[in-house]
Amino acid sequence: MGRTVSAWVTAGEECLGVLGPFPVNVPWWSQVEPVVTHVGHVLEVPVLVLRLLSVDGGEGGRDGHVTYHVEALERPAPGRLAAPPVDQAALTKPEALRSPWAGMKSLREVLTWASDALAAVGRPVTGPVEQHKTWNLAGLFRLPTGQGPVWLKATPRFAADEAGVIAALARVDPGLVPAVIAAGEGRVLLEHLPGEDCWQASPETITSAVSRLVAAQAAVADGLPPDLCDRRTPVIAEQARKLLAGEVARELTADELRAARALVERWPTLDECGLPDTLVHGDFHPGNWRSDGGPPVVVDFADAHLGNPVLDGLRVCDFLPEAKQAAATRAWIDAWELQVPGCDPARALAVAEPLAHLSYAVRYQEFLDGIEPSERIYHLGDPAATIRAALRCAQG
Repeated sequence: MGRTVSAWVTAGEECLGVLGPFPVNVPWWSQVEPVVTHVGHVLEVPVLVLRLLSVDGGEGGRDGHVTYHVEALERPAPGRLAAPPVDQAALTKPEALRSPWAGMKSLREVLTWASDALAAVGRPVTGPVEQHKTWNLAGLFRLPTGQGPVWLKATPRFAADEAGVIAALARVDPGLVPAVIAAGEGRVLLEHLPGEDCWQASPETITSAVSRLVAAQAAVADGLPPDLCDRRTPVIAEQARKLLAGEVARELTADELRAARALVERWPTLDECGLPDTLVHGDFHPGNWRSDGGPPVVVDFADAHLGNPVLDGLRVCDFLPEAKQAAATRAWIDAWELQVPGCDPARALAVAEPLAHLSYAVRYQEFLDGIEPSERIYHLGDPAATIRAALRCAQG
């Protein structure tokens, strides 16, 4: 289907007009680099995408017609935009849950902080910032310096302290994680990692990533960041109960709700498998590994928490072709049997498969509760859909 785009363009408090619709060659709503490129080229001024306003069609965060709020950093020449819409309230009204990178004033503050932090370590920014990704879970920007590019990642209030998590893992395996240049609340500057994401990971790369993460998780258990979100069994089980008592219950049948509540009570069985509570990545799939041919580096710790590491053992298989899943599972089981003799990681995987979906349902609801209304479309229906996935796993 593809993605087409309209841009409502502002300069400060003034809506200048609308550009589009126009096609872009990347289907994902969050990938705004081609939007910035096209709008900037037409207007002949630098621009930044602030946020998504609406989507018509598409699903799963891709395709359809997407409307964005775009800020012109300089005033374009007249006549390049269509007349602005009559109703401009969506652009100007305040929103308590707006992400810091989704409003121009706060985005300027974030970018100024990054520039100042790089100057303070002798790496001043040498050119325009390049915006790559903007959505409710992150703002990702590339900053050029004389010593190579640096990545600025801004994250929401409900994200983990990525710098703290990376520091904890770096103490036991520095090569497993990216280098942090500077960090502040909800923001981190990361050294560029050469190579590519590991979507096409070989069995050797999979084994390397899995076994090294497990070794680090086993070693770091006593040195975790103090503010790490607690999702150990009693906590996550209670969170799941609250989820099922909330608004998602209206999307489930009575039988589904009854079965989901019974499934929550299986959580203590997972603890019997003997795995330690430790730092969990939370989204440990090959797209969050990066390699230039050597051992992969693990990135994106926004979902990190304290809990049972079986979630990572299951997640890695979710994004691998069936032919490679056995290698990941075998590597994960072998690694934990080596690190914790006497534990039963194979049983943990079987017990946890439906429970993992319930964990993701809790997390999706946190996303919905923490983001502004126009961007809820990224996750609408996800909690209920993921609960149903848990029930299918439990029945299988």
